[in-house]
Amino acid sequence: MVNTAGAGQVAPAQSSDQTILTAAEAAQARKNERRRKTVACLFVTPLLLFVLIAFIAPIGTMLYRSVYHPTVSQLIPDTLQSLSGWDDSTGIRPEDAVLNIFSLELQRLAKERKAGKLAEEINRARPGSSSLIKSTARKLKKIDRNELATGGADQLLALKPQWQEVELWRVIKRSGAPFTDKFYLTALDLSRDKAGDIVPRDTRIYLQLYWKSLKIALLITVLTAIIGFPLSYYLANAPAKTANTLMVFVLLPFWTSLLVRTTSWIALLQTNGVVNSFLQWTHIITEPIEMLYTQFSTVIAMTHILLPFMILPLYSVMKGIDPSYFRAALSLGAKPIPAFIRIYMPMTLPGISAGALLVFIISIGYYITPALVGGTDGQMISNIIAFHMQSSNNWELAAALGSLLLGLIMLLYWVYDRTVGVSNIKLG
Repeated sequence: MVNTAGAGQVAPAQSSDQTILTAAEAAQARKNERRRKTVACLFVTPLLLFVLIAFIAPIGTMLYRSVYHPTVSQLIPDTLQSLSGWDDSTGIRPEDAVLNIFSLELQRLAKERKAGKLAEEINRARPGSSSLIKSTARKLKKIDRNELATGGADQLLALKPQWQEVELWRVIKRSGAPFTDKFYLTALDLSRDKAGDIVPRDTRIYLQLYWKSLKIALLITVLTAIIGFPLSYYLANAPAKTANTLMVFVLLPFWTSLLVRTTSWIALLQTNGVVNSFLQWTHIITEPIEMLYTQFSTVIAMTHILLPFMILPLYSVMKGIDPSYFRAALSLGAKPIPAFIRIYMPMTLPGISAGALLVFIISIGYYITPALVGGTDGQMISNIIAFHMQSSNNWELAAALGSLLLGLIMLLYWVYDRTVGVSNIKLG
């Protein structure tokens, strides 16, 4: 029996109150959404503050200090002000009034025990100036200030005839600029001549160190890839019990102090160490080989230390590769080696890319291992940066060297992204 009671009747339209929010409900929804976003931002805020304080701020400070150097301008401001009107291209020293002002300021620095700082700054640009400034300051300290105000130039020239030299005053004037490119020029083995033109330095140190650091980092990356690839392959395809045991040995270096791992190589590679003793015992060599404190020891030790950074990305990628692809290639008649190279290896490229990028970036700026086992031959650019910060106290040059290293890494990263593609990197 058919119910025809509703035949020909149109069903009532759905109430608009069920689909359209009122103004109050829309405002409440927007408020809830803002609250949700605020809570999410609060969770992220500690991380952002950490990145800002621990990463962005130090890099910004380094970049700023590499071009900002107000030390000389703070020590002798009046002298620099009077030197601003002196044309250093004429070959004539500044007027006596300038020397009078300088003698007064140098006397003040001597009494405040800051003359050594000025001597250090000027000596960096003109070696040999340190003793001149210090000895002059000691003698000016005993002279009456009123006498220096009117006859400071005569006193300077009488104490040290070198104050007559135009080049010395040219250096003082140029060193007084608060913003300067001299540290970047020094880091690139360049300098300015008397005319202000950029010319190569007679002694070139830093470009060779950059080049050596690049070669060492590239060599370590290649060695870790050669050693890590077969080991990662075995870990990915071995039985679970064997793979877990071997993975413990791969992770074991992370549980050991870096200092301990590095010093262990000193015991292995020294003249009477384990390696030389074994080679002599097997009659491979008759005399000990100098392996420690060389570039060889730096490469070997850093390869061992950075090997897990290559193995772990490779292992995670290989573990996710379906073995049926390789078996299908063999079943279709491909030989094992060509099938491995053409089928399996391309699928491991994301892991190789990630491992290579990690190892290269870490190794190019490594410090502690080259410092302990590298000696003079195995030093890298990071060791020179540390030297200028800790020993020579030239933080501005250290900042310039570090900035150039950062720029070099960013350039290499850009090239890497254009050739390999960062999107192809896979860490797990």
